[in-house]
Amino acid sequence: MIHSNEDTIYAPATIPGTGAITLIRVSGKDAFRIADQIVVCRKGNIAEAEGNTVKFGTVFQEDGQPLDEVLVSVYRAPHSYTGEDSVEISCHASSYICSQMMSLLSDAGGRAAGPGEFTERAFVNGKMDLAEAEAVADLISSQNEASHRVAFNQLKGGFSKELATMRGELLEITSLMELELDFSEEEVEFADRKRLGELLDKVLSRIDDLADSFRLGNAIRNGVPVVIVGATNTGKSTLLNALLGDDRAIVSDIAGTTRDTVEETLNLDGMLFRFIDTAGIRETSESIEKIGIERTFRKISEAEIVLGLLDLSKSEGEISEEASMIAGKVDFRRQELVFLLNKEDVLGSNKNVTVANNIVSLIENKYNDVKSVLMISAKTGEGLDELKGLLSSSRKGFLGGNDAVLVTNIRHYEALRRTSEALCRVKDGLAKGIPTDLVSQDLREALYHLGTIVGEVTTDEVLGNIFSHFCIGK
Repeated sequence: MIHSNEDTIYAPATIPGTGAITLIRVSGKDAFRIADQIVVCRKGNIAEAEGNTVKFGTVFQEDGQPLDEVLVSVYRAPHSYTGEDSVEISCHASSYICSQMMSLLSDAGGRAAGPGEFTERAFVNGKMDLAEAEAVADLISSQNEASHRVAFNQLKGGFSKELATMRGELLEITSLMELELDFSEEEVEFADRKRLGELLDKVLSRIDDLADSFRLGNAIRNGVPVVIVGATNTGKSTLLNALLGDDRAIVSDIAGTTRDTVEETLNLDGMLFRFIDTAGIRETSESIEKIGIERTFRKISEAEIVLGLLDLSKSEGEISEEASMIAGKVDFRRQELVFLLNKEDVLGSNKNVTVANNIVSLIENKYNDVKSVLMISAKTGEGLDELKGLLSSSRKGFLGGNDAVLVTNIRHYEALRRTSEALCRVKDGLAKGIPTDLVSQDLREALYHLGTIVGEVTTDEVLGNIFSHFCIGK
């Protein structure tokens, strides 16, 4: 829901009881009055202070006893985060002090802020558009360099500028076509159809590129999905534990131990990877294990990278058969396959090493699309640094420069797809000579969908859903 902007709201912007200082935000038309009511400044008062200044004072409890000495940062509208008169009170991080401060602010006429209400007001007051507001939440939740870079670029307005450019080009053509409708009886053609077609191709190409970037953007935001697959007892769970440096998955000599997927994330050189351990693939009549194997196949289809684990202790024929089975489940148009020849530690003779090298050559020659074949030992850790380096390097450069624009939000992706569909209808309509009024309707629809991304067109329900996922105090 959209909250009333008539209220003056407050909330802690940091977690009470942790660190040394808690920051309490107050924003709204009565922010200065309320702050003066609970803080006695050493000199002057808050309402008369200049913007972007800090006042020192004491907060007293209802019985007149001092509660804490505080610093109050003063921000005058429109030069604040929300665009309203605002103060930020820095007090000691005691949970008791913070609780008492909340009570005093409420008694002074404030209202506890809802999730994301400060950022919601920044959007309503024109301090940022909706895409930039959503980037605030992404920036707060970013846990690695890649997701931070993408979120910060969106917060700076990189995505919004891209959309504004395309909207401007489409609006120019829409205006000319609307003008034609006003002079329809004179059969005047203001819009150059050739130029319109070229412009549509340009905008459509960029719209589709942005929509296609969602797959990568989503992976950066939530972790690049890497699925570990192979037959039973090839060492998949041991590999997951070795990569994480923790006993996350159960390891046993009993075949079929892993019945469900186990997922954990790992940061490699600033990129988050989501490793998925799966049930071993084999023929079985056991119903629970069958469900696990079905989930394995589903996870393969959802992965960006597939780590096909093969057991070096098996015969060359068995390894080749298992490699064929794994490769058959991979879509090489959108997925990468890395074969890992596990249990390198069992190779004890020159003869065995030669057999292993033969297997590597066999796989590399048979599967041209395989990214790499590595010999590893999940048990001893041999080859795992090389594997981590391979994974890291495979995603380096995906972000491009610091200003690279990627779509990370499913709402933005869906709006871009609808925009593309509408523009395709425009292009088709022009090619078929469909009347200008019908083509104009599709152009307006495309502009509408682009507008929903930045909040030029939206509803209270959409806004409520977006800001409800923010943390309190932001």
